[in-house]
Amino acid sequence: FCKELSTLLASGVSLVRALDIISDQEGIDPKEREIYQAVLLDLRKGIGLSDAMESKKCFPDLMIGMIRAGEGSGNLDQVTERLTLQYEKDYKLTQQVKSAMTYPVVLLVLCVAIVILIVTFILPQFQSLFDQMDSLPVPTEILIAISDFLVQKWYAALLIVFTVFMLIRIIMAIPAVRRQIDYRKVHMPVFGKLFKIIYTARFARTLSSLYSSGMPIATALGIAGNTIGNSYVEGQFEQVVALVRSGIPMSQALREVDGLQKKLASTILVGEESGRLDVMLDSIALSLEADAEEATKRMVTLMEPLLIMMMAVIVGFIMIAVMLPIYESYSAIENS
Repeated sequence: FCKELSTLLASGVSLVRALDIISDQEGIDPKEREIYQAVLLDLRKGIGLSDAMESKKCFPDLMIGMIRAGEGSGNLDQVTERLTLQYEKDYKLTQQVKSAMTYPVVLLVLCVAIVILIVTFILPQFQSLFDQMDSLPVPTEILIAISDFLVQKWYAALLIVFTVFMLIRIIMAIPAVRRQIDYRKVHMPVFGKLFKIIYTARFARTLSSLYSSGMPIATALGIAGNTIGNSYVEGQFEQVVALVRSGIPMSQALREVDGLQKKLASTILVGEESGRLDVMLDSIALSLEADAEEATKRMVTLMEPLLIMMMAVIVGFIMIAVMLPIYESYSAIENS
């Protein structure tokens, strides 16, 4: 939407005509078309684009804020071009994270599948042998109990998994719990530093786009602070905005935010002193995005051996539980 609107406006097409062209495209989702036509109807009534979009309750605050700033400065085509770049960068970073997480997720699913296969199909083959033994080692008894439960009451196991999943979702939705988890994210050994890089890159890119569109810095800080993706870090921006409004330099206010890299505040300080804050924000955004890409790769690199070790421990426990009674029976035969 941003890309098409930017291209049409830069070509000299009026805003109303541009929305008419966008909403009349072939292959567009019917619900999406309905939203564009509703915005177009408001425009024809004399309502501003940002107000029309805001009333629909489906456009991001970042987009609405930047378009409002573009309407005020008269450079809506440039603002929509900045939005295009912003969302392309966001999409690229999100896809990088998803792509990086594919292998660990596949590994985890494979681990669970192997455990279920062994416990439900392979272990019962040894049941007749185990029944002949007077006593079994504790690991074997635990494994047999799990196997019997999964084979005979698989529906209860599915219900338990579903219930635990829903409980986790409900608990995670509690603001205090979410905030505590997000706090732990940025204070974890090794991973905490990588999360900080990703959050700082996301914030720097958004702030750069907002400020370059002509939005007041205090307003831009408030909007950019809500796009970080960590409730603990986001919760500190109310104080940051208050400090900036009171006359404190932005670099000093951001230095107090726990969860962002200090290098962001140092770069902004240079921009404030040189009077080229927009240039420095663009520069730090590009630099941090490259760092975020590397941080994502490092996170996956660290997760892979951890997941392999977890798989090894689980499968190793199963192997020990199966082989230990067999080994003990052979030892008993040899002794006798």
